[in-house]
Amino acid sequence: MRENVAAPPDRARTGTTAGDDDRPRPFPRGLRLAGSAVHLYTASGTVLALLIVLAAFDGDAVTALWLMLAALVIDGTDGMLARRLRVKETIPWFDGARLDDIVDYLTYVFAPVVLLWTTGSLPDGPLGWAVAALPLLASSYQFCRVDAKTSDHTFLGFPSYWNVVAFYAVVLDLGPGTIAAVLVVCSVLVFVPVRYLYPSRTQALRGLSLALSALWLVSYAVLLLQVPDPHPLLVALSLAYLGYYVAVSGWLTARAAYRRQAAAG
Repeated sequence: MRENVAAPPDRARTGTTAGDDDRPRPFPRGLRLAGSAVHLYTASGTVLALLIVLAAFDGDAVTALWLMLAALVIDGTDGMLARRLRVKETIPWFDGARLDDIVDYLTYVFAPVVLLWTTGSLPDGPLGWAVAALPLLASSYQFCRVDAKTSDHTFLGFPSYWNVVAFYAVVLDLGPGTIAAVLVVCSVLVFVPVRYLYPSRTQALRGLSLALSALWLVSYAVLLLQVPDPHPLLVALSLAYLGYYVAVSGWLTARAAYRRQAAAG
């Protein structure tokens, strides 16, 4: 019930002083409305997921990928907006993190797997069904882990970037065998405790990561414009970002292990 989750009065948060009474001063209506708008902004990803699925079944893979790009932009900006507008304080009874997980599962997992299926990127027959099920099941597990995001703002286990897999599958016209191998390996990596970069929140190399992530999003859009003949140099630059992501993730994992050993010793 809502009354059970209300936070106790906090003078620093509410702006009361020693001379005021103990009743917290309410947040301005405009700030609360802005917070609600941020939640609506996040929730719009569910609509994008529906549109992605519809485009996939209509055979329009490029439109589906444009919609995935829009979902990426929303997911990359809604958290910053929520923190700036203090939505946890202004709307404490609404669980924005749960909403974000619902949207992410639909746009990062379910819709991309549907796109892979409809584009013929998966093997035929029972093997295709099994391969398609792997990311759905692995990500269902990951999204329910309380430690999926670490205290130092990294992802623990492969962070369900199946939308990225679907993007390269379509743009590079990868074969079913290659895609199946990628899905199997990445599904297994969901369960391996490697720390992965969280570009918008990991403090280490944050400025560089944000800049490179923005450039990757630009390359995503340009590559879509070039389908079905993407420029090899742009493809290489796009894939170089993935190399940076993997390298930094490996470094973050090694650094965390070193710190644990130092603390234990």
